[in-house]
Amino acid sequence: MQTEMKKKLKKTSVVLMGALSLATCFPTTGVKAANKQTLRWSEPAEMQTLDPSLVQDQVSSDVIANSNEGLYRLGKNSKVENALATSTKVSDGGLKYTFTLRKDAKWSNGDPVTAQDFVYSWRRTVNPKTASAYAYLFEGVKNASDIAANKKSYKTLGVKAVGKHKLVVTLDKKVPYFKLLLGFTVFYPQNQHAVEKYGKKYGTASKYMVYNGPFKMTGWSGSNLSWKLVKNPTYWDKKDVKLQEMTFQVTKSTNTSYNLYQSGKLDQTYLDATQARELKGKPDFVSYKQARTNYLEFNQTKKVLQNTKVRQALSYAVDRKQLVNKVLGNGSLTVTGIVSKGLTQFDGKDFSVLQDTKTGANYNLAKAKKLWQEGLKEEGVSKVSLNLLGDDSGVSKNVTEYLQSQLEQHLKGLTVTVNNVPMKTRIAKSESGDFDLVLSGWAADYSDPVSFLDMFTTDASYNNGKWSNKEYDQLIADAKGKDATDKSARMNDLVKASRLLNNDQGVAPLYQLAQASLVKTNVKGVVYNTAGVQFNWKGAYLK
Repeated sequence: MQTEMKKKLKKTSVVLMGALSLATCFPTTGVKAANKQTLRWSEPAEMQTLDPSLVQDQVSSDVIANSNEGLYRLGKNSKVENALATSTKVSDGGLKYTFTLRKDAKWSNGDPVTAQDFVYSWRRTVNPKTASAYAYLFEGVKNASDIAANKKSYKTLGVKAVGKHKLVVTLDKKVPYFKLLLGFTVFYPQNQHAVEKYGKKYGTASKYMVYNGPFKMTGWSGSNLSWKLVKNPTYWDKKDVKLQEMTFQVTKSTNTSYNLYQSGKLDQTYLDATQARELKGKPDFVSYKQARTNYLEFNQTKKVLQNTKVRQALSYAVDRKQLVNKVLGNGSLTVTGIVSKGLTQFDGKDFSVLQDTKTGANYNLAKAKKLWQEGLKEEGVSKVSLNLLGDDSGVSKNVTEYLQSQLEQHLKGLTVTVNNVPMKTRIAKSESGDFDLVLSGWAADYSDPVSFLDMFTTDASYNNGKWSNKEYDQLIADAKGKDATDKSARMNDLVKASRLLNNDQGVAPLYQLAQASLVKTNVKGVVYNTAGVQFNWKGAYLK
């Protein structure tokens, strides 16, 4: 997902990425909770939507995951825990899942949560008319691929309700990471009455939504920079929800949020590089490592960017060590390719080691200059002007300004114009192809390399740069098809694909994100995971 949530999935010989938990349980004997259970949180970007079918960004995803609930909830270390499902039976060689649902779950409008809510939601998401960017995650569910290709009706999707409290899902092929997927927001149920009542307004503001999770959302108009999550009195497990409310404030400047934190108006704030260096080691300092790679995407409908040497030169011209150490300074890491470190291991080696080609994600100024001149000569030009699109957050502005400086300084004849806009605008411009270069990013939706690699196949919904390579497409198809149950062959496919993406410079991986933060030491019970839904506030409390 792309803090902007973007895209894809799959798993094998997976070692789930370690998660950071600020605490794990509510006070026991001798530990006193604060009288006022209000947690005040800072966000670096606006929310985009409350619609589970349309969500793409991380902020919205975390809010949806805490105000609604699916079959499973992801606990500490991405542990799959029962939520609306009380039991799961897997049969037919892993192709049939039967879920028994709890009978005491309700929507905030008083309706019971039923198996039909899942059927309706999943069908709505895969229906091409909905235009869900995450519909591809249903690949493997019976008929999902044919529905996406408009060969079959969305009503043929392999999901059905047997009575009110039994859900049966049939797969076309085994999906080893299927349970992890079910903890992701796009697989949540939706209340048909609410969708039909609110129509196009559904999910566009807190009042145009119903909730079945630990909290309800209030105060979000669809564009404002503050909102609340309040304890949901109709939630089936409300006894274990200790917070009365969470307040959220979007502060794109960490100077602003840090001042609010210092004055006691926030319980958490993100930090910039200077702040992180000064405050590292403090008892309230936390660095949230993420299974997220930020990268430079090239619009390959632009002729000059179709030239491989030009793309390679742009990548080689960026000093990534300086970027993570001096510009970011928040614990972010250099990368070896598009797949983040710590996501998956195979035969005792991290995938990031296996994918490393020593090219593509490295700084090599001599090679950058040589390839740049060769590429321009092949294109018959001596000067190039490119626009660089990014978010208007403080961190994104710092990175895009650094990239502008590096590229113009190192590549003769290049002019780079930076355009920092709100995230929603950046996503829209990326999707419509209104960019030359864009600072983008992808956060894995589950702990498997396919979650990164699948986004760059020719027809992928998140392949906004339109890079296309037949060999790459085939490798990903094999990993999800004929080699899906052969761990060794599948991993070999994925390693080859990642190396190919690197060598051809389909995109230029820049850094793996970590977010330096301060969190008040009396904040307990917040569970943080690196992939998919990141923050689980259900068990949070103030000591």
